[in-house]
Amino acid sequence: MIVDKAIYRDGSRHGCGDLSDELASLRERGDAGSFIWIGLKDPTDEEFALVNSELHLHPLAVEDAVNGHQRAKMEEYERSLFVVLKTLRYVEATSDVETGEVMLFIGDRFVVTVRHGDGNPLQGVRHRLELESGKLAHGPLAVLHSVMDSVVDNYLVVDREIRRDLEQIEEQVFGSAAGGDANTIYRLKREVLEFRRASQPLAETLHLYLERGSGRHLQDDARVFFRDVADHLRLVNDHVDNYDHLLTDMLSAHLAAVSVRQNNDMRRISAWVAIAAVPTMIAGVYGMNFEYMPELSASVHVGTGEFRYGYFVVLLAMGGICVGLYRAFRRSGWL
Repeated sequence: MIVDKAIYRDGSRHGCGDLSDELASLRERGDAGSFIWIGLKDPTDEEFALVNSELHLHPLAVEDAVNGHQRAKMEEYERSLFVVLKTLRYVEATSDVETGEVMLFIGDRFVVTVRHGDGNPLQGVRHRLELESGKLAHGPLAVLHSVMDSVVDNYLVVDREIRRDLEQIEEQVFGSAAGGDANTIYRLKREVLEFRRASQPLAETLHLYLERGSGRHLQDDARVFFRDVADHLRLVNDHVDNYDHLLTDMLSAHLAAVSVRQNNDMRRISAWVAIAAVPTMIAGVYGMNFEYMPELSASVHVGTGEFRYGYFVVLLAMGGICVGLYRAFRRSGWL
């Protein structure tokens, strides 16, 4: 749907009527800083076709805008510039990073912004720009910079939230006996990967746009503002790379800790099995129905009676062996 549309002339907002008539009027006037800004949110095919019929956008760019799920990029066509930005939104309740898209069509005296998803609303961007008449006077590129700057600033917000999650997981892995949870580590690693898919392609395409002279729509006095955005992107991408490496190391440390705990458990089980094997073996031997086992009939006369101590000796020997094994395993660290 069309969220907002307006004409901006000399840095101030004016109402917008029929798109084709208003656009023709702006081009006849020849005001460099005058343009139409149309904002769309999850438009239907019919709604987008209506805008396209008035502005005559490039068919390849229109196809990308309608289908969505595009890689961050900046494509220059003969009469327009098409920009795709991946938006990010951090969900506090689940610690997930949700992605969306903002697409911009920059042409002669017009800007069309198409937003998919709930991340990075553009109402605040439009309001801030309307308070800066001097910046609006630069024309459609002022909108491009403001939207791009807002998206990248939101990357920094998501960056801080991921860093906080990373610190918590690091504390769990290295500061607790449990050693953290592999599912939590892997889940955050996936969120970092989602972050990288949004930020790195934008950094690459913005670098090409600025440094290789492909940006014919970009005036020299505006390049410094886009370079500032590029610097923020490089900072974010450095952080994302570091997070990915740290999570890989933490996952390896967690798996190593799990392996050590499993080995310790197996040693304890083996030690107790060895201790339990002694009475099991002795009971198995002396529990058989042998007729002649002289050591069991050994006795001593006590007063007028007879005390048979054979079984007592066997039990005492069995207990001594078990205690000796237990002490040996304790000294070796198996128990």
